[in-house]
Amino acid sequence: MRILKRVVGALALGTLALVAGSASASPAAPKAGVEYQLLSAPQPTESGKKIEITEFFAYYCPHCHSFEPALAAWVKKQGDNIVYKRVHVGRDESVAPQQKLFYTLDAMGLLSEQMHNKIFDEMHLAHNRLNRDEQVFDFIAKQGVDKQKFVDTYRSFGVAGRVRKAGAMMAAYQIDSWPMLAIDGRFITSPSMADDEKKSATTEAQLHTEVLQVMDVLLAKAKAEKK
Repeated sequence: MRILKRVVGALALGTLALVAGSASASPAAPKAGVEYQLLSAPQPTESGKKIEITEFFAYYCPHCHSFEPALAAWVKKQGDNIVYKRVHVGRDESVAPQQKLFYTLDAMGLLSEQMHNKIFDEMHLAHNRLNRDEQVFDFIAKQGVDKQKFVDTYRSFGVAGRVRKAGAMMAAYQIDSWPMLAIDGRFITSPSMADDEKKSATTEAQLHTEVLQVMDVLLAKAKAEKK
């Protein structure tokens, strides 16, 4: 009887170990190097006691467009607990107009959520690639923005500087795909990274759910360590 109890006990412990091992590699209990990465060199943030969340994205990226509604809802839910920023990544000259569009509107104080979503929809639903300056200028004029003021800002040294800064941030945060999210200048994750080792997600919506779970954990971790 004692031998049987020991065997049953050993089996139970083995089962618990397997469960624990499985749980340790999941969006709800993410592991560094699996569902997220630790930056080798933590980056400075400007959010004070709040946690800074930075999204690296691009208007031309279909995955960024798909992720936007879920991410926007998550950001709204956090309220004043976070400071949320976007960085429009660069790639090559064919997408430079889209990057400059983002930073021009930002510099002019016109980058509302409504405008942000209009640009995404213009590209991915209306199939206007906005990959030439004139296409950008025509689009922006239709939104009721002062075209000449926009063009002057678009071609300014200030916007050129913002584009260079985006490139420097990509290098500092080791961004090689997007959308990518940085938490507190220390952790980075993404929808594809957040899927567990079993690759259980079969749709983009599931990937979005998983990465937001990872972000919940990393946000709590960052808040606890900031105290």
